Amino acid sequence: MDDIVKEFLIESGENLDRLDQELVKLESEPSSKELLASVFRTIHTIKGSCGFLGFARLEKLTHAGENLLSRLRDGKLALNAEITSGLLAMVDAVRRMLTAIQASGEDGEEDYATLIGRLAGLQDEVAGESPAAASGPVPDVLLALQPAAEPPNAARNAVEKKEDLSSKPSSSRAASKPRSKRKLAESSPDPSKIGGVLVERGHVRPEDLALALEMQEKGRQKVGEILVAHGAASPEDVLAAQQTVELRKADAAGETIRVGLTLLDRLMNLVGELVLARNQLLQFSSTTPDPRFQAVSQRMNLIATELQEEVMKTRMQPIGNIWNKFPRTVRDLALGCGKQVRLEMEGQDIELDRTIVEAIKDPLTHLVRNAIDHGIEDPEARRRAGKDPTGILTLRAFHEGGQVNLEIGDDGAGLNSGRIRQKAIERGLITAQQAALMPDRDIFHLIFLPGFSTADKVTKVSGRGVGMDVVKTNVEKIGGAVDVESTPGQGTTVRVRIPLTLTIIPALIATCGGERFAIPQVSLLELVRLDSDERGKGIELIHGAPVYRLRGRLLPLVYLDRELGIRDKAGNSACSTAVNIVVLQTEARPFGLIVDEINDTQEIVVKPLGRQLKGINAYSGATIMGDGRVALILDVLGLAQKARVIAEAHAPALDAGRSQAGTPGDSGERALLLAENGVEGRVAIPLAMVARLEEFPQSVVEHAGTREVMQYRGQIIPLLRLSEIIPATRDADMQAKSIQVVVYSEGARTVGLIVDRIVDIVEDHATVDPLTSRPGVVGSFVSQNRVTDLLDLAAIVRAAVPGLMDGAGSQAGGI
Repeated sequence: MDDIVKEFLIESGENLDRLDQELVKLESEPSSKELLASVFRTIHTIKGSCGFLGFARLEKLTHAGENLLSRLRDGKLALNAEITSGLLAMVDAVRRMLTAIQASGEDGEEDYATLIGRLAGLQDEVAGESPAAASGPVPDVLLALQPAAEPPNAARNAVEKKEDLSSKPSSSRAASKPRSKRKLAESSPDPSKIGGVLVERGHVRPEDLALALEMQEKGRQKVGEILVAHGAASPEDVLAAQQTVELRKADAAGETIRVGLTLLDRLMNLVGELVLARNQLLQFSSTTPDPRFQAVSQRMNLIATELQEEVMKTRMQPIGNIWNKFPRTVRDLALGCGKQVRLEMEGQDIELDRTIVEAIKDPLTHLVRNAIDHGIEDPEARRRAGKDPTGILTLRAFHEGGQVNLEIGDDGAGLNSGRIRQKAIERGLITAQQAALMPDRDIFHLIFLPGFSTADKVTKVSGRGVGMDVVKTNVEKIGGAVDVESTPGQGTTVRVRIPLTLTIIPALIATCGGERFAIPQVSLLELVRLDSDERGKGIELIHGAPVYRLRGRLLPLVYLDRELGIRDKAGNSACSTAVNIVVLQTEARPFGLIVDEINDTQEIVVKPLGRQLKGINAYSGATIMGDGRVALILDVLGLAQKARVIAEAHAPALDAGRSQAGTPGDSGERALLLAENGVEGRVAIPLAMVARLEEFPQSVVEHAGTREVMQYRGQIIPLLRLSEIIPATRDADMQAKSIQVVVYSEGARTVGLIVDRIVDIVEDHATVDPLTSRPGVVGSFVSQNRVTDLLDLAAIVRAAVPGLMDGAGSQAGGI
C-alpha cells in the first residue's frame, strides 16, 4: 500500500474517533460554533483527501455529509437528534469504507445510496429553500476569510475564479518584467504553510498561489484571505489547510514520530531479555569480591532499569483512548432503550500498557451497556422515585496499590438481591437453603456466572447471560479482579482492578519443596513468620481446615506443597520448624499461603507457559531467574480456587455438600449449632440453616401489635422465643440483661430465634431417633453425652409466623 494512503488511513481514523465525540457533544451544545466548525473541517479534510486519492464512493458520501453540515453552519438548519443520528451513520459508513481500503486498497463496492439520500433529505427540511439559494448568518470563525461582496452564485466554475484572480494583479505585472521560471521556483509552495497545503491537496494551482503571494507582499491581507476574496479557494478549504498546518506544527514541536506496534513489541522483548541478563549479572556480582566488577554491574543495573522504564512508557496508552468511544455508545444505547443518560468521566489520563488497554475494551463496553440497559431506570420511573429523569453513568480511573482501579457506576435502581436469589434457584445454581444463607455480597457475584441473567426477555442489548461472564473471564485473564457493590434505589458500582503491565512485574520469590516460585506483588498484603514455639498455638483447626488468627480475624491457610503435590529432595512435604505465611488477597478475600522460605523481591519477565502446562490453573506463567533456572509464577486466584478458599468462577458460591436439616434415622455427619433451652433442655440446629449468631441488649426488643420485633440491618424482623415454642423449665437466673439470637434468613425474609445460651458448634454423626419427634422437632440424638433435640427451624418459623415466608425473594426487577 502506498505511504500516502497509509498516512490518509491513520489520519482519517484519528479524525473519526474525535468526530464521534464532537457530534455527541454538539448535540448537547448545538450553539457551539467552534464544535460545528471542527466537525465541518474534519469531514471536509477527509473529502478532499479521498478525492485526491481517487476514492470516488467515499468522496461522494462525505460530500453529502459536508452539504448537510454546511446548512447547519450557515444557520439554515437546527441540529436535532435525527440529524445527529444521520451524521453518526455517515461516520460509521466512512469507517467501514476505510477498513475496506486498508484490506484491499479500494473503498468497497457499496455506494451507500440510501444513506446519501437520507442525508440529502435532511438538508431540505426548510421548505422553499435550496442550499444554493439560502442565505443566513456566517459563523465568526469564517468572517476573516469572507470577501466584502460575495457574488450571489456560489457555484461559479474554477476557470472564472482563476481569471478573476489573474485580472487583479494585472497592473503590477504590466509594470514589471515577465516572471521567469526561476522566480516562480523561488515562490514554490512550502508544505508547512497554508498555501502549500492547498496546492498539495489540489485545491489551488501553483501559479495562482504565486500571484497571491505577490499580492500579500504588496498588501496587508494574508494568502488565505486573498485566495478566498478572489474566488481561487473556498473558506472551507483554507480552514482545513490551516488546521493541518497547526497539527503539523504541534507534531514538530513535540518531536513525535509514528512507530509500528510490531517494532515496539520487539523492543519490549529485547528489554525483557536485558532485564534477565541484568538479574544474572547482579546475582553473580554478589558472590564476586572484585569491587571493579561490582561497580560495573551496578552501573549496568542503573542503565537497564532506566531503559526498562523508558521503553515501558512507549507502550503506555491513556485509558481515555477507550473512554472516548463511550459518549457515542451511551447516546445510541440510551436512545434505543428510551432513557436519558449523562456520562461523566474522571481519570482519562491514567495510563496502561497497550495489551491491557486492548484486553479491557470489551469488558468495559459490556459494563457500560449493562448499566444503561439494567441499571438506570426510564425517565418516568425515576420521576416516581423522586430522581432526576436523566440518569448518571460515571467512569472513574485511579491508581491504588500498584494497580489501576476502574469504577463503572450508575445511580439507578440497584441490584435486586431477592430477584437474583430466585433466578439462581430456578436455574439450579444454588439450593434454596444456600440462597437463604448467602450474604448480599455473594448473591451479587452470582451475576458473573456463565448463562446467568434475570432479564425477562432477550433484547438486542442484553438478556442472554453472557456479558458479565465475559467481563469476569477477560479481566481475570490479565491478572485482574472484579467486584460489585449495590444499594437498592441508589445504584450499582462495578470495580475492576487490573495491573499496569503484563510483561515485567515485581514479584516475591519463595521456596517450597526445593522449588522456587514467583508470587505477583499486586496480590501481596503482608508476610508473617511463626517461630517453632508459636507454631502449635498459632495455627488452629476449624472443621478440619487450618486457620491463623491474624489481629483478631481468622485467616484461612493453604499449604503450597500440599496443593501442588511437591516434596523436597529428602522426600518430606512438611515445611520447616518455623512457619512462613504469605498473606495474599484475591476477590477481596485474604488467605495465607504457607511456604518453606521467603527469599527476596525482584522484577521478573513474564514468559507464557508451554502447551502442556496451560491447563493447570495454579500457574499463570514462568520466568528465568538470575542463575538461569526457570521459576513458575503462581496464579493467586487459581490457587485459591484449587484450595477451595474461594469458590470457582463456574461453581455455586456455597458448597453444595453442606449438611441440611437431618431426617429421622439419618446418621450422616453434619455441622450443628448447640444451644440451651431452659434449665436442662438442649437443642441442635443444622449450621447450614444459620445465617448469623448475634447478641443484643434486652432493650432492642420492641413490639408490633402483640409480636416481639427488633430493628436489624435496616429491616424490622420478628423475634421468636424458643422457650415459648418448646416449653422448658426456667429460673430467675436465666433472665439475663442480653439476648442471644440465632438469625435465620430465607430469600428476603429474616427471623430471629432467641435461645437461652449458645453452647458450641460440633460435627456429629449420631443417629436421630424419630420416637421423640414433635412439632418443630425432627427427633433426638446424643451429643456430648446429653440428649439433644434436632430442630426443624424452617417448620418452626412457618408455624409461628404464618405467611411470612410465602413468596420470600419474589421481588420483581432485573439486573
